[in-house]
Amino acid sequence: MSFAEFGFDARLQRAVDELGFIAPTPVQEKAIPPALTGRDLIGLAQTGTGKSAAFILPILQRLLGRERGHTRALIVAPTRELAEQLSEHVASLGVHTDLRCATVYGGVKYKAQIDALHKGVEVVVATPGRLLDLIERGSAKLGELDVLVIDEADRMLDMGFLPDIKRILRKLPRGRQTMMFSATMPYDIRRLCTEIMQDPVTVEIGLRAPVETVSHALYAIAAAHKNDLLLAVLRQTDTESVLIFTQMKSAARGVYLALQKEKFRVAVIEGDMPQGERQEALDGFRAGKTQILVATDIAARGLDISQISHVINFDMPESVDDYTHRIGRTGRALHTGDAITFVTHEDLEMVVRIEKVLGTPLEYRHVTGLPYPPPPWDPLGRPTQEKRDRRRPTRPSLRRGRR
Repeated sequence: MSFAEFGFDARLQRAVDELGFIAPTPVQEKAIPPALTGRDLIGLAQTGTGKSAAFILPILQRLLGRERGHTRALIVAPTRELAEQLSEHVASLGVHTDLRCATVYGGVKYKAQIDALHKGVEVVVATPGRLLDLIERGSAKLGELDVLVIDEADRMLDMGFLPDIKRILRKLPRGRQTMMFSATMPYDIRRLCTEIMQDPVTVEIGLRAPVETVSHALYAIAAAHKNDLLLAVLRQTDTESVLIFTQMKSAARGVYLALQKEKFRVAVIEGDMPQGERQEALDGFRAGKTQILVATDIAARGLDISQISHVINFDMPESVDDYTHRIGRTGRALHTGDAITFVTHEDLEMVVRIEKVLGTPLEYRHVTGLPYPPPPWDPLGRPTQEKRDRRRPTRPSLRRGRR
């Protein structure tokens, strides 16, 4: 399906189109319809599955028909970083509306946040502790709240925020819509849902294992050397058509320019490109005029391109579901495909998560000809524990000879 089928206000649909959203992610497809009708909702989904838009778009749709100047929607997040990120999503999706959003969290002075609330905002994104402070100061007025979202509820529990959440809930009107999103559903969170929700819809997006026709390979690399590694991989690998994923628009543009300089037939799609240029790049890639397409996750959402021989994760995806989504572009229709991922030291935890879903360790590889040694943490470059033990000189036991 497409986002147009949700029937959003034209101002929201315009923002969706400009952001390059083509097809909704699974959590968006399942959560948006009941959220639009005002149902309470429990969303079980990992970070990076598109869940933010799954609740922000229905919130904005609902608020467009309400009186301005009062806080109608509250989104509670466990960290200031997530609160800032959610606030940015509200701003980008509501860019063509006059809805206003304030972000409140601890660690900074109160004045700017209080001033924003006093001017009147329709959406507040907050961390629990600072929100309670502002409620008690009389600056955050939530008596006319229509929608509450608790994001990353299990992380709230891990960080000890559950008592604060319960205090906040006691200060909110009962006739609101409540949506809660969590990667897992521990007992305390499940019990909280039964206490604060009315007949909730449950949307669960599990971790999906990638298709079996795809082979996986990891290349350990320092971040500064990724471009050199990419060129070496492309020159030493028999490729037909290659889709390269980056996290940021700037990285996509940088990779594109580096490959273009080396005379590769390459195109790029990223969120700031006009739709006409995006379509031209896609059409050229589908037709084989360009061999390599560089894309960000957002720009590549909804792409339907068959017979891609290789997917290269220039940057590690943010979640296992993103990894599955990316590499699912290759190995389609019983064709074989290769998924190559560049791994920095910061990515090792995500490698473990991916291996857990796959049920097998991933293969690390090296390429020849790079002008520097592997990074010291490289699984292929460092000695095994057995070799380290052999190198370690034996020392007499300190206990020997004691009575």
